[in-house]
Amino acid sequence: MSFSPASLQCECIWFGLLFLTFLLSLGWLYIGLILLNDLHNFNEFLFQHWGHWMDWSPAFLLVISLLVTYASVLLLLALLLWLCGQPLHLHPVHKVLLLLIILLVAAGLVGLEVQWRQEWHSLRLSLQATAPFLHIGAVAGITLLAWPVADTFYRIHQRGPKFLLLLLFFGVSLAIYLVPLCISSACIMEPKDLPPKPELMGHRGVPMLAPENTLMSLRKTAECGAVVFETDVMISSDGIPFLMHDERLTRTTDVVSVFPDRVNNHSSDFSWAELKRLNAGSWFLQRQPFWGAKPLSGPDQKEAENQTVPTLDELLKEAAVLNLSIMFDLRRPPRNHTYHDVFVNQTLETVLNSGVPQAMVLWLPDEDRAHVQQQAPQMRQIYGYLGGNSTERPQFLNLPYQDLPLLDIKALHQDNVSVNLFVVNKPWLFSLLWCAGVDSVTTNDCQLLQQMHYPIWLIPPQTYLMVWIVTNCVSILLLLWTFLLQRRCAKERERTGLETAVLLTRINNFIME
Repeated sequence: MSFSPASLQCECIWFGLLFLTFLLSLGWLYIGLILLNDLHNFNEFLFQHWGHWMDWSPAFLLVISLLVTYASVLLLLALLLWLCGQPLHLHPVHKVLLLLIILLVAAGLVGLEVQWRQEWHSLRLSLQATAPFLHIGAVAGITLLAWPVADTFYRIHQRGPKFLLLLLFFGVSLAIYLVPLCISSACIMEPKDLPPKPELMGHRGVPMLAPENTLMSLRKTAECGAVVFETDVMISSDGIPFLMHDERLTRTTDVVSVFPDRVNNHSSDFSWAELKRLNAGSWFLQRQPFWGAKPLSGPDQKEAENQTVPTLDELLKEAAVLNLSIMFDLRRPPRNHTYHDVFVNQTLETVLNSGVPQAMVLWLPDEDRAHVQQQAPQMRQIYGYLGGNSTERPQFLNLPYQDLPLLDIKALHQDNVSVNLFVVNKPWLFSLLWCAGVDSVTTNDCQLLQQMHYPIWLIPPQTYLMVWIVTNCVSILLLLWTFLLQRRCAKERERTGLETAVLLTRINNFIME
């Protein structure tokens, strides 16, 4: 079938938009899968602004999967029509949906840039774990794309457009073939060089098995095999350090029912007598904070529903019995708080009076660090940035995992500096950090990472080189075969068109519905 120049131009524009929609939806699916590691932060962010808890992971993945499926099916049908020389004739509904998908993905990318810019670092880091496999997928994709490209090449009669099409296609193909020259991954290494498995730190305990920042979560952390319980400490209005992450008590306690007129008060505005009245576990049973977490057993449910807000003193004494170290972030109370200026001393006094060994406490706050070191010289000082104070070099770094590309792990180890990265929940990320030689990670999913005895993948350099060469050679042979076959098909175009008339009619009717 022949096309008028105007019709051909219109068809090419809509086919290009369809292909762009497919690529954008596929790219957004990749972004979504990578961001699942940090999606709990997104859930907490929405709760703080909307006041309603929901785990958005299932809905997030469902919407993206539907977009990819829709774009893939539509693109497949369009390719079949294109190969057989039939017009695309997209229905107006499909055109509107394609534009909406493009706008939706664009809005998501803008939101990511504005609100969660650090996630771009996560995506770049993820390429170290996925690039070898994405390369194989890209080679397969360009090989499959050779069929419609070759078909179009032999349909075009003008030399200029034919040359440009051929130059563009083989230029992109060559770039894809040579991508491994730019791939750098810690997991491309000899198995004998694999560093020891990173130790685990429980992020607020084991929040997938017990209410966060509770004594139950502390015990589950020990059962999981983690070595450190990471938590957050605030100061009550009467000077008692207690465990709490949020500035409001609404997410992890029943403050709405106990103190309905104070739900918007800062967590530190409550006295310890008032905090003791709150239940810190029933919320965990009412709404599942993590999608995919296993349901609790009967005894665990009873224990969870009876959890209360613990003091730092209670935590330290229980941790000493369980042989767990404690690392905590200390949150400054509001300006009008009684202990606003002395909250560090108040917390330090609690630690010293607890009677636990100082070495089991990993001190993270930067405020008055010199004073803390003087009063508790055996306490381990943890730094949340590269470089310590002016008098000493840090011996322990606690950094977001996105900072991995900035770290020279081997050099740090030579200087006896240990590195902990947070928050690591997915096996692909844990595997990458394992290969990189990180000493420990903070995680929400201790039970999953504890079961890993080897990285997800580890490829010796020579093996990867062979995979690269074989993949490219097979693809090149298939490209040549495709162009030769299409050359023969071009000579029999008219007969082929007659044989596929019925099929094309059905495809055309389906795509226009």
